[in-house]
Amino acid sequence: MLRILGKASSINVRKVLWTCAELHIPFEREDWGSGFKSTNTPEFLALNPCAMVPVIEDGDFTLWESNTIIRYLVARYGGAQLYPAEPMARARVDQWIDWQAAELNRSWSYPLMSLVRKSPDYQDSAALAVGIEQWSKNMQILDRQLQSTGAYVSGEEFSLADIPIGLSVNRWFETPLKHPHLPAVSAYYDRLNQREGYRLYGRNGTP
Repeated sequence: MLRILGKASSINVRKVLWTCAELHIPFEREDWGSGFKSTNTPEFLALNPCAMVPVIEDGDFTLWESNTIIRYLVARYGGAQLYPAEPMARARVDQWIDWQAAELNRSWSYPLMSLVRKSPDYQDSAALAVGIEQWSKNMQILDRQLQSTGAYVSGEEFSLADIPIGLSVNRWFETPLKHPHLPAVSAYYDRLNQREGYRLYGRNGTP
C-alpha cells in the first residue's frame, strides 16, 4: 500500500491525498512536519534530504516533491484522463501546474504568513499590501483563463492541473482579505466542490 508521509493540513500533502482520491489509490498516511514527527531526523532525511513533506513510499520506491509525486501517481495508477499523453494537451496541463508553483505560490507567501499564520515577522503593512496586490493579479489571470475555458484550468475537462490550482483557490477564499470580484474563479470553486476528493482535501477550510 502507498505510504504518504506528511501532515494532512499541508497544502502539498493535500495535493497527493486528492490525487489518490481521484484515482482510488489506497494509502496509509503518517503525520510528519511542524507539530508532529520532525522532518530533520536522520530517518526522514534519508528519504528526503530537503526535510520537507510530502514523501511517498510505493513499495521500495521513494519520491519527494509534491508536483513530481502527483505526476508519478497518474502515470503509475492509470490517470491518463487527468494527464493526457498527447504532447500539446499535456503541455497545457504542465503549464498551469508550473505557473502555480512558480508564480501563484510565491505571491501568497507574505499574506498567508501575516494573515493566517499570524507570524510576528510578517506584520509590515506595506509589504502585506504589495503581497495582496501580487496575489490578486495572479488570481485575475486565473479568472481570465477560466472565463476562456468555461470550465477547468487547462480546458473543458478536469485535469491534474486543477489539483494544485484548486487548492490555491481554497487558500485564496480562506485567507481573510478583501477579495476582488472574480466570477469565473467563484464558479470554478463551486464546480470543484462537486468532486469528493476536493470536499475531503481541498475545500475543507484549511488554508
